[in-house]
Amino acid sequence: MQKKLNDFIPDEKGTVKNVNAEGKIRRRLFDMGVTPGAEITMRKTAPLGDPIEITLRGYELSLRKSEAETVVLEVTK
Repeated sequence: MQKKLNDFIPDEKGTVKNVNAEGKIRRRLFDMGVTPGAEITMRKTAPLGDPIEITLRGYELSLRKSEAETVVLEVTK
């Protein structure tokens, strides 16, 4: 099942399938390691829902919801 990263709940895991962003945002996500095939675990969301915190390639990363909605993942158990 595929979901956007902003729809994940805490402790849900997935593998990046596609990044639908363009320009500077796409480049920024790729520079931070959000690339197809990367394993991501949703850690938590801020009290008002933005930003979200994920674990990626062994480090924690915070993303805005607008950035997270461009990342499509295949949900893993």
